[in-house]
Amino acid sequence: MSIMDKLKGMLRGHEDQARQGVEKAGDHVDKRTGGRYEKHVDTAQERLDEQLGGEQPRGRGEDRPPEP
Repeated sequence: MSIMDKLKGMLRGHEDQARQGVEKAGDHVDKRTGGRYEKHVDTAQERLDEQLGGEQPRGRGEDRPPEP
């Protein structure tokens, strides 16, 4: 059993919360790096969303609320 299978099992029923956590972590990385790796972070977020069973592909920052 792979680590992703174990994570999926643990997150079953909490996919939305996991997606929010991934989004928040990515935003934090973008903030700490001044957005230098934004495309890489977005790609990682998209792939994690797919692994969690994402139904719709995400755009590059299109669904993010504006920074305060």
